[in-house]
Amino acid sequence: MVELQLTDDQLILHVKGLDKLFAFKSRLEIPLEHVAGARADATVARGWYKGIRAPGTHVPGVIIAGTFYQEDKKIFWDVHDPERTIVIDLRDERYDQLIVEVADPAAAVSRIERALRRRDDE
Repeated sequence: MVELQLTDDQLILHVKGLDKLFAFKSRLEIPLEHVAGARADATVARGWYKGIRAPGTHVPGVIIAGTFYQEDKKIFWDVHDPERTIVIDLRDERYDQLIVEVADPAAAVSRIERALRRRDDE
């Protein structure tokens, strides 16, 4: 699971607990100008194929964490429970998407959307 932090100009994802080992990351910092959008999407985490991991961990039904290559996309995953999954679409970043588990998907998406609207209003 990750914990989201939003500043005036950045989205910061803090990878929690042992997921730091499984994902090979403890933190991701993304400029808000590179965030294209966010949505809650439990279905994306349910399929068995996640791509080629490099580096990452995938134990079906238990965890998917780390960097995966799927078709033309580079995706960062950290999900145990598909029901708490959000997808964050990026542009001009090393990752094309962040697919992560959060405590409250609706609230997380709402926070990201508000931050993007504030950025666009400036």
